[in-house]
Amino acid sequence: GGCVRDGLLGIDIKDYDVEVFNIPLIDLLKVLEKQGRVDTVGRAFGVIKWTPCKGETYDIAVPRKELKSGKGHRGFDVEPDPYLIPELAASRRDYTINSIMYDPLKHEMLDPFGGKNDLDRKVLRHTSEAFAEDPLRVLRGMQFAGRFGMTGDQETLRLCQKISEQFHELPMELVWAEWNKWAAQSRFPSHGLQFLLDSGWLAHFPELAALIDTPQDPKWHPEGDVWKHTCHCCDALANQADWQMETSTQDRATLMFAVLLHDIGKPETTERVIKQGEERIVSPGHDKVGALLADQFLERLQAPNALRERVCPLVAQHMIHIQTITDRAVRRLSKRLEPETIPSLCTVMTADAMGRPPLNQGIPEYIPKLRSKAEELQVLAKAPEPFLKGSDMIHLGFKPGKIFGILLNQAYELQLEGEIPDRRTALSWLKQQATERVDSFDEMP
Repeated sequence: GGCVRDGLLGIDIKDYDVEVFNIPLIDLLKVLEKQGRVDTVGRAFGVIKWTPCKGETYDIAVPRKELKSGKGHRGFDVEPDPYLIPELAASRRDYTINSIMYDPLKHEMLDPFGGKNDLDRKVLRHTSEAFAEDPLRVLRGMQFAGRFGMTGDQETLRLCQKISEQFHELPMELVWAEWNKWAAQSRFPSHGLQFLLDSGWLAHFPELAALIDTPQDPKWHPEGDVWKHTCHCCDALANQADWQMETSTQDRATLMFAVLLHDIGKPETTERVIKQGEERIVSPGHDKVGALLADQFLERLQAPNALRERVCPLVAQHMIHIQTITDRAVRRLSKRLEPETIPSLCTVMTADAMGRPPLNQGIPEYIPKLRSKAEELQVLAKAPEPFLKGSDMIHLGFKPGKIFGILLNQAYELQLEGEIPDRRTALSWLKQQATERVDSFDEMP
């Protein structure tokens, strides 16, 4: 399965799946219990987790037969059969690259379906006609294509198209899981998006399908329509050291979804106008419209709220480079981005700029300039902390009430504008307010 595939690709193997033939499950359990701890949570499916006395946990299984008995990904009756021949057991795998076995006793590969050749050719090909019984395998193909830079075999793509209507049988949490793997692990994300398009499954994600044939001004986007631009941008992100070095899968997924969705508002806002006697293609307000559509897209996928809250401000602010980079603008930007940060926005904007071949000529100067200004103002990691707190107001004699929120918000606005540069000035301002608002010592109406 996956560990053999990853080993052949030179990828560090994190999870080992072991299939044991010619021994009943109950006898296998007795053997394993002598050598470590056994968890039988998947026993009904012929799968157990085994942790040696010293070492990591392994998934140990006996071969099993699967009979389609209902709709969707889980509509199967499973029957463990330890005497199944390896070729038949491997035939239930989704793609040939996942049907390769390695025999540690004979030190040889078992590859009855030509998975290694497909891996070398970077082709995703279904193992058997049983592929069509589980529609989730199409979305697995999307993330495999994105992770390994693969394209779909023509027969496999036709099979995907035939089962397209089964998409609605899938629980959305499983759909999200495959999208999340694509976003967090893809090194060639455009291959995954192309697999969706070629398989006919892009239609199930209409916000993305709408990007196709949405025009862009060729002066700034010689690469073509918004779909092509988005694919280039996703690949540009995956090639950035900033993205590759992120240790958190959620951080990588957040940035990839922000880039995937950064121009999702263009289909609704794009128009042709005459500027200086020439027809131009513009998309006014697509960043703000896109933030709303991005949130709807992620909500429908059942993405975690924490991820949605990070992606949407990145989409909404990705056009900030058209403004002058002033102290005031950068402080306010850091606040609008919460809970995200200016370095993350710079990563997204870099991918956007590098997704316009052949215009890619290095990182535009406004990006390091923005980062430098944010560092100077100490707002790289987060927005400025308010100089004033409620305790300051109580110390000056204000009684808790509406006046607290009014004055604290007003003070913070002045701080962002640069009119209150430090805590000392903030306290002086507050004392002046106390003098002018004698009646505020009683509850404000």
